[in-house]
Amino acid sequence: MKVLPKLLLLCSLFFTPFLVTAGPVDINSADAKAIAAAMQGVGAKKAEAIVAERDKNGAFKSIDDLTRVKGINAKTIEANRTKITAGGGAANAKAAKLQ
Repeated sequence: MKVLPKLLLLCSLFFTPFLVTAGPVDINSADAKAIAAAMQGVGAKKAEAIVAERDKNGAFKSIDDLTRVKGINAKTIEANRTKITAGGGAANAKAAKLQ
């Protein structure tokens, strides 16, 4: 009887990471915490710099535009290409220019 609760806990701990992974993080809408959690090699400070760059200069048209952020290079982008997206980047950039 005592084994069942432990087994259930173990199973829930095993499957939780699969439930949390929902897909790529949109660098044009995510907050710094979500960006840091999604991107390998990007901590809180770089993630905050990504958000600050986006707020200051508009949406990223593509994930390659992350090179606008100091400390983010092509190697970092390649390591994270499947983990991030720049959803709506081109549309958001056009809208920002029109305003």
